[in-house]
Amino acid sequence: MSELRPALVSFLLLTLITGVAYPLAVTGIAQTLFADQANGSLITSGDKLRGSRLIGQPFSDPKYFFGRPSATSPQPYNGAASSGSNLGPTHPALAKAVAERVAMLRELDPDNQAPVPVDLVTASASGLDPHISPAAAEYQVKRVARARDLPEADVRKLVEDATEGRTFGLLGEPRVNVLELNLALDARKLAPT
Repeated sequence: MSELRPALVSFLLLTLITGVAYPLAVTGIAQTLFADQANGSLITSGDKLRGSRLIGQPFSDPKYFFGRPSATSPQPYNGAASSGSNLGPTHPALAKAVAERVAMLRELDPDNQAPVPVDLVTASASGLDPHISPAAAEYQVKRVARARDLPEADVRKLVEDATEGRTFGLLGEPRVNVLELNLALDARKLAPT
C-alpha cells in the first residue's frame, strides 16, 4: 500500500499537468497569438465560408483555375483521409491517370500546345495541396480568360498578385493558392469595370 499511494499521486499529478494544464496553455497561446492559423486558416466572403487556405478544393469548371489532383478517398480533397496514391513512377495506373488528366486539359484548351506542368496531372503526397506552381497557373490563363470573357492580361495580373514567394525568402518554391486566385477572379468579374 505504501508504494501505491505515490504512484496514484504521480499519475493524477501528471494527468493534470499533461492532460489538462498543458493543452489549455497551448490552446490559449495559439488562440491569442495565432488565432487564424489555430482555427484552420479559413477564408470567408461576407458571412459565407469559402474554404481553408490549407486544403485544396475541386474545381472543374473551365472558368476556374484547377488545382493539383487529389488521391484522397472516398472523395477528392477529403481532409479526414489525407493520402497520396502511393503509385510509383513506373506504375501503369499512374501513367494512365496522368495521360487521362493531360487529355482532359488538352480537350478544354486545344490551342494550348505548351507542355502540361506536372503539378496539374499528379497528386501531392497529402492529396490536399491547395497550391499550384506559377507555371501551372500560367498554363491555364488563356482558358480561364476565354471562359470568363476577360482580357488575358487581367487574368495574368491576378495570377501575379496571387503568387506567393518562397517562405522566408529561401524555403520552398513560389506558389499560387488556387482557392484565393479563384475567389479573386470571382470578385474581379463582379467588380464594376
